[in-house]
Amino acid sequence: MANFNAPANIAEAVISKVGVSKCRLNTWNVIILGILAGAFIAFGAQLATRMGAMITFDAGISTLVFGSVFSVGLMLVVIAGAELFTGNNLMFMSVLAGEAKFSQMLGKWIIVFIANFVGSILIAWFMYASGLVSGSVADKAIAIAQAKVNLDFWPAFFRAILCNWLVCLAVWLALASQDVIGKIFGIFFPIMAFVASGFEHSIANMYFIPIGMFVDPANTITWGGFFHNLIPVTIGNVVGGAGFVATIYWIVFRKCSVK
Repeated sequence: MANFNAPANIAEAVISKVGVSKCRLNTWNVIILGILAGAFIAFGAQLATRMGAMITFDAGISTLVFGSVFSVGLMLVVIAGAELFTGNNLMFMSVLAGEAKFSQMLGKWIIVFIANFVGSILIAWFMYASGLVSGSVADKAIAIAQAKVNLDFWPAFFRAILCNWLVCLAVWLALASQDVIGKIFGIFFPIMAFVASGFEHSIANMYFIPIGMFVDPANTITWGGFFHNLIPVTIGNVVGGAGFVATIYWIVFRKCSVK
């Protein structure tokens, strides 16, 4: 017996579990699970920052490790259970299938996005208050944040499309597996690929930029810079997840499938 789900079955699971079920979630549950997701992604981001600061002898290895350890964030979201804005872009598939309303989906997206920010900024503040983001780790955090706030609109937008294309594929692969180990591997490789490639994730940036802001002694990183990055990255993430994964797989497995 196969211990994985075929792509057509994953599509049905996305429509029913990711889309319809999430649209029906109680608002307070969505808020709590959204805060948890922001915190979980921030846990991965802070670990990646620390490892990136510690590995200085080879840039390639540092980048690979940075991407690898970041994947723990989405593992926590998918396996422990939480509501992540970027993964929830797959909900668009349920709207296209006519099994959820656009207004329901959009309402949940907005709530989850705000809750993700609360969770991310909470961990950023905790890390700052803990004193663990100091020395080379602080330097790395500042460098990451500065690189992100200095990105122009279109590069940030296209990097964000590529990012959430992979993030939603990671969720898709996790749904393919029927055991925890399979889900871990399904999540690990796409997430490692997007981070190591330098793509842009809106929720991760809710940690990366504020923590750089908190520890920057020169105050070169501002909230204006944060939103300068967040706006194009959020739009690009939606295009990548809702467009290049949800819409394409809806066309293949629902609209054009042979009954």
